[in-house]
Amino acid sequence: MAAPPSLRMPKSLQTLGFLMREMPMMVGAQRKLGDVFTIHVHGLPPLVIVADPAIVKEIFTADVTQLHAGEGNAVLLPIVGPTSVLLLDEEPHLRQRKLMLAPLHGDRMRLYGEAMTQITDEEIDRWPLNQPMAMHAAMQAITLRVILRTVFGIDDGARLAELERLLPVMIDLGQWATMVPAIQRDIGGRTPWGRFLSAREEVDGILFDEIRRRHADPAATAERSDVLSLLMQARDGNGEPMADSELRDELLTMLVAGHETTATTMSWVFERLLRHPDALQRLRDDLHAGVRGTYLDAVIKETMRVRPVLNFAMRRLTRPLRVGGFDVPAGWQVAISLALVGLREDIYPEPLAWRPERFIERPPETYSWIPYGGGVRRCLGASFAHYEMTTVLHRVLSRCELRAAQPASEMRRRRAITHVPQHGTQVVVERRLEAVGTTAL
Repeated sequence: MAAPPSLRMPKSLQTLGFLMREMPMMVGAQRKLGDVFTIHVHGLPPLVIVADPAIVKEIFTADVTQLHAGEGNAVLLPIVGPTSVLLLDEEPHLRQRKLMLAPLHGDRMRLYGEAMTQITDEEIDRWPLNQPMAMHAAMQAITLRVILRTVFGIDDGARLAELERLLPVMIDLGQWATMVPAIQRDIGGRTPWGRFLSAREEVDGILFDEIRRRHADPAATAERSDVLSLLMQARDGNGEPMADSELRDELLTMLVAGHETTATTMSWVFERLLRHPDALQRLRDDLHAGVRGTYLDAVIKETMRVRPVLNFAMRRLTRPLRVGGFDVPAGWQVAISLALVGLREDIYPEPLAWRPERFIERPPETYSWIPYGGGVRRCLGASFAHYEMTTVLHRVLSRCELRAAQPASEMRRRRAITHVPQHGTQVVVERRLEAVGTTAL
């Protein structure tokens, strides 16, 4: 059997389409070639795109020695480091995942709710009234501070401010470097790669110093509830703790996975809600009634379906594999397309319509809604991210009356490896209530 069919266009044009018009290219290829097809992008092995939930299930539940997700995420190495759970495979991955499970378990989320609410209130109080502002940037500010306080456990004001300055620079430059490996050359401090390396060195200095401080006072560390302190107390099956370098890599992994993606998803939620007044009113009615759950969950899930921040879950083949009736050679990558799965009309009638009710009327099966991945590689921070989104969205909608700055919907724009609202979700805050308890509009 042959390999999956490919687009009949030069590799250079496929690369350009992948970088500049990814979704139109993917949708067009699916229509022509089916739910399994190959694209060729400069700097990457051949990518076999999958858009069939049945095949998604096979891949997510396949032998982990044959499908390496860590190798598929190798582009993130400069940012997260070699021992990141995202980059590990087989036994090393399983060991690291087990160490991280307890601190990120869903039952712990309530411990962080008060900090999430306080950080959100502080940000809301800075928002201007009756003039356009970018909700995406506002959500980034909130999620970064939530990570620094609840995950990193940074409570020193000077260190907090320094990390808030350095980390966005490091992450932004690092993400672009993963898209364009050719710029990964240090030819001066003012070049993008030179600036990235400088920011990373400063961040590492702060993080390793923070870890050393925790080691110096183990009794105090044992009483803390932040994720870093819990990770420092975790032990593997041999009774061994994480090395300091592993702690550093996992902190940055949680930052990359839980800061930009969560902020962008929330900005898409506001972009969609403000252009669907019936849905916004239904959500406000829930808030008035003190209901916090079903419909807000549906709003988040529907937004993640139609506006996925990351499009692909990657696996690199260590051995040949039959995928959807085709033979895929070792060394190629299988790329599960979250976007194409989410646009299947046989699962989601009128797939382009944003309709949260569909997640209440007929929730999709496990492998038909996959923004957090699946199998042994399902996102460790899924519970944390969902709890944070419900907390922040509930607080903003309880305290603020918002409207879209422009009536037209915002299109998707590539920002390195993520897809963000074209204009940053421009909104106008028309009224803001004081932060008192759980005040609702």
